[in-house]
Amino acid sequence: MQLRHSLSLSGALLLGSLISGCGPAEDVSEESPRAAPVEQAVPVEETGTVESAASTAGFTSHFRNWLTTNNYEPAYNLVRADLAGGSYGGKASSTDTVVNQPVIFIHGNSDKAIGTGTAGQSGWTASVDYFLSKGYKTSELYATTWGPADASLSAYQYHSKTNVMKVRKFIEAVKAYTGAAKVDIIAHSMGVTLARKAVLGGYATDSLEGGQYYVGAPLTSSVDTFVGIAGANLGLTSCYQTGPGTPTCGSTNGLYPGYWNGTSVSGRSSYLNNLLASSSYEGAYRYTIWSTDDEIIGYNSVVYGSYTPRIPGQTGEKVYSGYPYGHFGVKDQTAAVQLSMVKSHIIP
Repeated sequence: MQLRHSLSLSGALLLGSLISGCGPAEDVSEESPRAAPVEQAVPVEETGTVESAASTAGFTSHFRNWLTTNNYEPAYNLVRADLAGGSYGGKASSTDTVVNQPVIFIHGNSDKAIGTGTAGQSGWTASVDYFLSKGYKTSELYATTWGPADASLSAYQYHSKTNVMKVRKFIEAVKAYTGAAKVDIIAHSMGVTLARKAVLGGYATDSLEGGQYYVGAPLTSSVDTFVGIAGANLGLTSCYQTGPGTPTCGSTNGLYPGYWNGTSVSGRSSYLNNLLASSSYEGAYRYTIWSTDDEIIGYNSVVYGSYTPRIPGQTGEKVYSGYPYGHFGVKDQTAAVQLSMVKSHIIP
């Protein structure tokens, strides 16, 4: 079945039901056990009050001024003043002390920092609300928007130099601004693979943005807990269907999973192969949250016999099955799990 080229990792919810398999259906590799620890759906957890406490007004004035003074703005456009809900976080004033380890949220393709009611753009509203209800402050929670936040442009988003460096500089900025020894990172969908490269550092290549560039030295020692939610670390099943014909599914910096040559996988995205070449670099603790009923990844989240949301060398995982834990549900309905992972290093 040929899917239209506008399909992307988190911008094609309505097409998710059309996604079919990638690779042998009966095979799951040894490192990805056949019987994944699956938790059946339970009633939606409390994520704070009905009316969101997460402001859509963007960074605080204190953080905006700091970013400008320290040359992050306008160079990397972390503020995203062009969008309602384009960013979140910052101290109320210079006397605002950071007690909890700062948490940095990285959204997926076509999403934004804080949701404003548009389908597929719930942002990190549920997580921020929940963390606030459990004692965190705005000065300890951070998010920015790395893409256009436009579902119609989802197929054109990829692991570009602009996107990688925006995430990288955001992590660096939050750590420097808060003065924290380490930060926690929670990422969703394409944000997982963007954040992983931002932490890994080293060199990358983007022919559309000047060729080879240097991301920076590894940030592994600066990250306590990394949580990857519904990522496509082995590629995206739908990209096998469409082929590497769009930037999102590109074979260089996209999510193309390659093809099965009879004995192994060939032709996987160079960007993904770069991430797969290293293990356990994302932070001291590395967790994943995902579902076998992900309507965007499809095919039980399996790509050529392995579960694509898993991160090589991960510390642990929380796996769901059934409503409401689809591609967006594993982000929006798991705030308590996210908090437990970053705060206590426990999988509830």
